Amino acid sequence: MMNRMESSGEARIRYGDGDFEIQRPGAYVRCAVTGETIPLDMLRYWSVARQEAYVDCAASLKRELACNPKLAAIAAGL
Repeated sequence: MMNRMESSGEARIRYGDGDFEIQRPGAYVRCAVTGETIPLDMLRYWSVARQEAYVDCAASLKRELACNPKLAAIAAGL
C-alpha cells in the first residue's frame, strides 16, 4: 500500500473479499453512507457486491439494512 505522503486526493478502489486493489492512487476513499473520508490505512469495512466503502461497522450495517428490506424487517422484530 502507498504511503499517504506519496499520494493525495481520492483513491479509486476495487473491493474484493478480504482485500482491495488500488486502481487510482490516492490518500482516502469516501464512506458511501456518511460521505466522510477514510484514509486507506484505516479502511476496514466495504461491500464487494456494491463496491463501496464504509467508515465503520455501524455505517456498513445501516447500508445493508437499507439495501435489504427482508433483513431490516427481521432486525426490527428482534
